[in-house]
Amino acid sequence: MRAFRKVLANTLVANVTSSYLWFALTFWAYLETKSVLATSIIGGSFMLLIAVCGTLFGTIVDRHRKKQVMAASSTVTFVTYLVAGAMFLAFPASTLVDWNGPLFWVFAGVILIGSVVESMRNIALSTTVTLLVPGDERAKANGLVGTVQGVAFMVTSVFSGLSVGLVGMGWTVAIAIALTGLALAHILTIEIPEREPEVEEGPRRAVDFASAWSAIRAVPGLLALIIFSTFNNLVGGVYMALMDPYGLTLFSVEVWGIVLGVTSVGFIVGGGLVAKFGLGSSPLRTLLLVNVGVAILGMTFTIREWWWLYAAGMLVFMSLIPMAEAAEQTIFQRVVPFAKQGRVFGFAQSVEVAASPISAFLIGPIAQYGLIPYMRSEAGQDRFGWLLGAGEARGIALVFVIAGLIALIAVLIAFASRPYRTLSAAYAREPASGAVAGVA
Repeated sequence: MRAFRKVLANTLVANVTSSYLWFALTFWAYLETKSVLATSIIGGSFMLLIAVCGTLFGTIVDRHRKKQVMAASSTVTFVTYLVAGAMFLAFPASTLVDWNGPLFWVFAGVILIGSVVESMRNIALSTTVTLLVPGDERAKANGLVGTVQGVAFMVTSVFSGLSVGLVGMGWTVAIAIALTGLALAHILTIEIPEREPEVEEGPRRAVDFASAWSAIRAVPGLLALIIFSTFNNLVGGVYMALMDPYGLTLFSVEVWGIVLGVTSVGFIVGGGLVAKFGLGSSPLRTLLLVNVGVAILGMTFTIREWWWLYAAGMLVFMSLIPMAEAAEQTIFQRVVPFAKQGRVFGFAQSVEVAASPISAFLIGPIAQYGLIPYMRSEAGQDRFGWLLGAGEARGIALVFVIAGLIALIAVLIAFASRPYRTLSAAYAREPASGAVAGVA
């Protein structure tokens, strides 16, 4: 557990740093170019690469010691940030911010690569929980992981904008280089008691989809869980795409930034509750109950244009997210063999992360050209005014209600499904604790 806590602290620094620079790049790109297209390409590329590289990163995690993976990840990130810093010093700012020229995209690209590769640490961290934490304590450990991710989100959402505004992009890159170097130096001092992974028989593919797929299919109901989580991410993409536009109808941009910073404390609250109390005897049941809560929340937190209702709903929503993620991780860590967990985590990441941007891209035009104008019309008010009241953003509220209703139906179907029962039984059959084969 001492080694786990050190790894967790190290990951906190690494996650904060990469998120800090990535958020700063997005802010800087928009402020300098005033191009929504440029920032959307940057953001979309990040999500796309995270999805594409998930199984590749998971394969690397399974075939190497976790400390080696984390150190290699930090090394690549450190080098790419050094390249970005050198570019900032070597070229005039007017050349770097010209998004029609190649240097802007090279500069953004090297930061993108560093931030994407850093995400490999999160897969390694999930397998490290299995390696270092006793089985009956893993749910609480996953709660701590969620708390760390919440702290990273809260810190970066506040400090990235301040950094770009107060010291500029050059010093922001310099700070990221220093913190990444610190995380790299620190991970080298941590002793993780792990044996060298055994070489598996058969051809060694760089991206081992086959092993990930076989490990998932070997556990009854596990594929259904990934499909369910992917569907939830499709619905979650609707929330994430429209939360900012809705918030900006209720608050000024300055106040909205403060609201986001305050409500993101929910990530820490949710992770802290799991770390304190665990997930109960059935993390799968807890996962579905959490999703019931998210669905009901989505149907209610915008039924009136009351700022306090929306802010409270955001706080609860962000508190529930780390609970759901901790539950899914705890299930994987118990039912999937340790030697293949990296590939399964990576495969699940690839599929689930890809879902959010898909729904986000789809819901924008539907809301903009369909539901928002409809709710501003007399027909829309006559039909749904009793439910949603009057206001500027009733169209967005209708989207939230529909998405929440769809999610609720999906969760209720999942509760009654055979995969729910078979996966619950498979989880119960596995021993709650015991030695992991990879521990030295």
